[in-house]
Amino acid sequence: MGYNTNKCVKTDHKNRRRVSSISWRLFGALAIFTVLILIVIWIFQVVLLNIFYKKSKLDEFYRAEKEIIETIEDKDDLKKTIYSHSIDSDMCIRVFRVVDGSAKEIVSSRSNSGCVIHNISNDGLSHIYKTAEKNGGRYIRKINSKLNDKQASSTIYASVIENGGNKYVLMFDSDLTPFNATVQTLEMQFGWIMVILIIGALVWALFVSRIICLPMKKMSRSARRLARGDYGEHFEGGGYTEADELADALNFAASELAKSDNLQKELIANISHDLRTPLTMIKGYSEVMRDIPGENSPENVQVIIDESERLSELVNDMLDLSRIKAGTRKPELEVFNLTETIRTVMLRYEKLTERDGYDISFDSDIDVCVNADTSMILQVVYNLINNALNYTGEDKKVRIVQSVNESAVRISVIDTGEGIEEEQLPYIWDRYYKVDKVHKRARVGTGLGLSIVKEILESHGANFGVDSKKGEGSCFWFELGISSFCAENEE
Repeated sequence: MGYNTNKCVKTDHKNRRRVSSISWRLFGALAIFTVLILIVIWIFQVVLLNIFYKKSKLDEFYRAEKEIIETIEDKDDLKKTIYSHSIDSDMCIRVFRVVDGSAKEIVSSRSNSGCVIHNISNDGLSHIYKTAEKNGGRYIRKINSKLNDKQASSTIYASVIENGGNKYVLMFDSDLTPFNATVQTLEMQFGWIMVILIIGALVWALFVSRIICLPMKKMSRSARRLARGDYGEHFEGGGYTEADELADALNFAASELAKSDNLQKELIANISHDLRTPLTMIKGYSEVMRDIPGENSPENVQVIIDESERLSELVNDMLDLSRIKAGTRKPELEVFNLTETIRTVMLRYEKLTERDGYDISFDSDIDVCVNADTSMILQVVYNLINNALNYTGEDKKVRIVQSVNESAVRISVIDTGEGIEEEQLPYIWDRYYKVDKVHKRARVGTGLGLSIVKEILESHGANFGVDSKKGEGSCFWFELGISSFCAENEE
């Protein structure tokens, strides 16, 4: 029996995507965080509880010792201090004064009948005193005992001090409460707390993920409609910063896609128009020459040749644009005289100047050499001049101006046409973009000139732009770095 492998793979992919959704990821993160917190609490409250408890008992001994030392010379204050600590901290206290090598008790307080330091023999007391002296004046020991058939433990602390020329021995005894039952109770509580918190983490993750995911799901549905070509789709945020920023970005993308789609439709229409026009004329004149005797004249043949050349230029420009954008046509850098190159271009426009009355001038003060692709830069200059000729004013003036600073040369092509509105300036470099949205056949060139200029200058890493105001004409410019190699040769 056969089966559909693609279907299985697709279903498995959907399952993996569902399992790794934000709800489960958020739940996993919260569950791990909850478990880590509980582990930390369990370590401190259960595992280390006995250690902290013993340390707190020692701290009580040290505090009592400090206050006893401060009041040891005043018997009444000493009794009050000892009694206070004995009641508050549930400890037995005995204070001895050492005279001629023997210890005499001066005050004591007993908090329970099983106190070790009150039940110990004189030899035991002497042992504690001598051991404390050997250990630098301190003695600490935990003692396990059996009282009323119950296991008990206590901590004994002794210190030998000198105050006012007298030597004293302080002894403290405090019971250590058994912790087995307490620990078992805490462990049982932590088990229930862990279950409750993990369930709470799941509920909270589902709730929070719904708040987070709802706007995402809406935007996902809108994005699918956008992918199907509905560029009027509007994306709404979710009331929090990230979702609102994503919605704004998607709305901007939808707007740009709509513009790109419109430009693409205009491009197809304009290319069709520019291809059809010369083809129509070639076909029309050829049929006239075939069907009408005497029409096979040099003038009609020249029209066919001119339209064929125009058609060839259009195809070549489209190929050049595609090759540059695809990266298959890359600049071949060489040092050449840019100023002299532009002068050569001007010579080629002399016939157009004489025939149609155009006034084309080039202003330069010094010859400048640059390191660039000669043929590409030549194409840039031609296209900018052709664009200016197509859109200049009734005076038919076009000026090319070369200006030089310390490191770069700027070439500006200025016309006296109607100019361009400021909001339209970013789009004029698009293929076949027309400010007035009415496609006209270019007087000179193919209509793809500015797009080619943009791609060539970007491939050179050059600065370029346009300065224009409605009714004041336009100035298209680009900048290239001055070649130091050429400058050294000229010197």
